[in-house]
Amino acid sequence: MKPLRTVVLAFGAYFATLSYAEEPPAPLEPLSLELELGLISITGNTESSALRTKATIKQDFKEWKAKYQGDFLYKRSKNEGESETKTTAHKTFLSAQSDYKLSEENSSVFVYGSYTDDRFSGYEYQNTISVGYSGRIFEDESSFLDYSAGPGYSFSQTDEGEEDKIAIVHVELQYKYEINPNVTFQQGISTDAALESNKNSTSKSETSVRVKLIGNLHMKAAYSLTHNSIALEDKKKTDGTASVIFSYTF
Repeated sequence: MKPLRTVVLAFGAYFATLSYAEEPPAPLEPLSLELELGLISITGNTESSALRTKATIKQDFKEWKAKYQGDFLYKRSKNEGESETKTTAHKTFLSAQSDYKLSEENSSVFVYGSYTDDRFSGYEYQNTISVGYSGRIFEDESSFLDYSAGPGYSFSQTDEGEEDKIAIVHVELQYKYEINPNVTFQQGISTDAALESNKNSTSKSETSVRVKLIGNLHMKAAYSLTHNSIALEDKKKTDGTASVIFSYTF
């Protein structure tokens, strides 16, 4: 857990600098929280069950904003003729980003950190930390496109205990389009690109459509991809997950 502890300490130092600089400003929004939950069960020739949960917390203050995410996927399955049910997916992803605002036009400097534990990827963990610049490429009445980009550092360890530490460039794009008041399309893409050609680069993508059901309750159909440029042993480079889940916004 030493790499995770490094990320936590880095964030602690960053927030401490802000807190001692001046009194905390009054929030523009107290807090926004979105919880997502999906449960799938299949019986017959193949028996399987899957659980996916995701939480997104956002804060928006006068001079800075923050976003925290947690994503968890767990799946067990048993094929016909097999006596035991096996775990076939177990993935945890945590991330946090804090932006210090430079102007009213959505420009800011950020610090970002992430922690990935995918039991079936061949890695014990894959972590990153980076700093850089965030901005908005365009915005109209129904859509916007935001970006974040900057240098960083990635550290990982395989299941065999082999450690790797590399310099990266972290790039993230977030697009949102409100088709109508009840239907929203979102596309998120991020990559931690290694600066050395023989090192692993990790990319993530999520495409989703969210439909309002009643009040703050929504149904969300999403397709997520995770890609490693260098796969370990017999592992595939790309993993995809399709899900239909319910979300509730506080």
